[in-house]
Amino acid sequence: MDSTADRPKSHLFYQTRQRRPLLDRAEGIYMWDASGKRYLDGSSGAMVVNIGHGNPNVLAAMRAQMDKATFGYRLHFETEAAEELARRTALRMPAGLDRIFFVSGGSEAVESCIKLARQYALAMGQEQRWKVISRTPSYHGSTLGALALTGTATMTQPFAPMMQEMPKIPAPTCYLDRDNYSDEERGLRYAEHLREEILRQGPESVLAFIVEPVGGASTGALVPPDSYLPRIREICDEFGILLIYDEVMTGAGRTGRFLGADHWPAARPDIMALSKGFAAGYAPLGAMAADGRIVEAVLDAGGFIHGYTYAGNPLACAAGLAVLDELERLDLPANAARRGESLRAALHGLMDRFPFIGDVRGLGLLQAFELVSDRETMEPLPRELNAHARLVDIAFDKGLIIYSRRTRGGHKGDHFMVCPPLIVEEAQIDELIGLLGDSLEALAREAGLPVSG
Repeated sequence: MDSTADRPKSHLFYQTRQRRPLLDRAEGIYMWDASGKRYLDGSSGAMVVNIGHGNPNVLAAMRAQMDKATFGYRLHFETEAAEELARRTALRMPAGLDRIFFVSGGSEAVESCIKLARQYALAMGQEQRWKVISRTPSYHGSTLGALALTGTATMTQPFAPMMQEMPKIPAPTCYLDRDNYSDEERGLRYAEHLREEILRQGPESVLAFIVEPVGGASTGALVPPDSYLPRIREICDEFGILLIYDEVMTGAGRTGRFLGADHWPAARPDIMALSKGFAAGYAPLGAMAADGRIVEAVLDAGGFIHGYTYAGNPLACAAGLAVLDELERLDLPANAARRGESLRAALHGLMDRFPFIGDVRGLGLLQAFELVSDRETMEPLPRELNAHARLVDIAFDKGLIIYSRRTRGGHKGDHFMVCPPLIVEEAQIDELIGLLGDSLEALAREAGLPVSG
């Protein structure tokens, strides 16, 4: 039996002192701890393992690259893996975003985006542009630059004296609105917050607007009205500011298309951040994709003042290339679209059983549900129930991994990401929903929450 109490003291530390079982192996959508207990990975880790665990084709490609070289510094060598991954990635981007810069993760990708945007402004003689507007709630990374864009006070407040916090506008949380507007009208009204903030800050000082096309963990898979992003694009064009998409979570097929951007082609970004599913957990890898005109202007002005030791690492790029092969070979974005519809319908079925589920939302296999005290008013559950952590622990004990956050300022509003690997089959969705239903039953008994039927 793998008891955390029996294991020696760990010299590792993370967010808390909580210990977890020792991982033994993983395959497909399942993981096993050292005692042999199996877990269904219902969140793809942290929405990372898009092609599933232990893919033999990816592992073979990584072994082949290991036989050649595991490291080649970008100032000394070009590598076939990095060059080919950049070419193939550019083919998947919106028109014009044909220049790729590799990094090791999502925070680095976002940092790269805002640094490129700033250097482009300098190259164009617009030194006064430096403000990057983002949304609240939002999450864009844990480094100080990315954290300055993050709209979650519980994460940013401790570091406020150490960073230049950026302006924020409300995310389009239409599911909380109680008005008579249509979805199209709501999308336009939320987009206008950007225009108002640009005018408030002074248009000449605003550099860019950064947005997740579909919200990640900070908003619980928030899908904007179809009118929202095209209007955002128009506003950016009106004031000559750059539009940056944070596709760290939405990229690599998660939403049912290769990019979240692909759902709204009229709202083409200027710069994009990718990571998570881009290498699907097989190696630390992320990327920035940028419009060639931006990159060329920066290079002409003296070069991109930025970089990381592992940028373009050949082993990571070989993994990323093999992941891309698998996404294409298995047509996993299409499977995400199909299975996402089934998963969403099943989550709505749970709403019928559990009146404290107030909303189900998402796109593809980026799905989430939110718990509330009152479905009509969307009043959150009492904070002291700590439901966002408790349901995760109950589910984990039952062999299901899900991912939670608190939507409303980080203090309340319990929501849960249900985002299995894109290889998930229909029977496995049924298994996931069965485990989740059992977990919700246990939470309801424990917290005295109502259950129907």
